[in-house]
Amino acid sequence: MLEKLKGFFNERSQFFKHKYNRVLPFGDTVVDRWEKANLLGFGVNTSIYDSSLVMGDVSVGNDTWIGPNTILDGSGGGLTIGAHCSISAGVQIYTHDTVRRTLTGGQAGIDLAPTAIGNNCYIGPNSVIVKGIRIGNNVVVGANSLVTKDIPDNTVVYGTPAKMVGSSLKYQESK
Repeated sequence: MLEKLKGFFNERSQFFKHKYNRVLPFGDTVVDRWEKANLLGFGVNTSIYDSSLVMGDVSVGNDTWIGPNTILDGSGGGLTIGAHCSISAGVQIYTHDTVRRTLTGGQAGIDLAPTAIGNNCYIGPNSVIVKGIRIGNNVVVGANSLVTKDIPDNTVVYGTPAKMVGSSLKYQESK
């Protein structure tokens, strides 16, 4: 059986290398990203890599791309991601944390709060969005950002913590 799996993996790897010039981990080679999104009840034409972890109540709109090695945590009250979004590789989005629980030696509970991302948002690679955050529509979050405050519509933010650096309207202008 192991030899058959190796052969299958090599065949699929050759396919992806030839067609897309990429080599993927085993799960992402075998699992269809659009079928996984459909299984999770995500919107039409949405895809999510097999290496992504999805927990709890997570809803995602149409035409959204969720990259590899992401964490979508809806266990603390629900996570909503809108349509036409790009959630880049390594992004972590949370709806809970255990800070108070840990610091009180287990006396306090786990803090829970729903998190929401609007439509037409780009979340850059390796960004972290903490619990309870609301991100508006047409927002760009730069790579490696830590989002600890709500972000209004049509905004560009980046940094740790993320700070507003401009408007996303310039990206929306037609050429």
